[in-house]
Amino acid sequence: QVQLVESGGGLVQSGGSLRLSCAASRNIFSTYTMGWYRQAPGKQREWVTAITSSGSTNYAESVKGRFTISRDNAKNEMYLQMNNLKPEDTAVYYCKARRGGIPPNYWGQGTQVTVSS
Repeated sequence: QVQLVESGGGLVQSGGSLRLSCAASRNIFSTYTMGWYRQAPGKQREWVTAITSSGSTNYAESVKGRFTISRDNAKNEMYLQMNNLKPEDTAVYYCKARRGGIPPNYWGQGTQVTVSS
């Protein structure tokens, strides 16, 4: 079992920055792909970015160049640095852990990010 806890959300003006954190209850980064997803009101949850166990990263086109995913293996924490935020980035942000096609996947409870124009 893995518990994931997000933090760092809040209200920020357009063009501002936030850093989200996702704390894992145990060391899983060497075997799990970690990702960030978001869900805006009335919309489906969408993938934002991911970092594999080997450290490879990928980003959705909508956030490429503005968001950066990283992790601290010693702290069992993953981060999402979000710069140049836009109102359309407003959503609840979730972290997820998955191990290839092997269930289960683990989700955090989410943290709200609101970007005002």
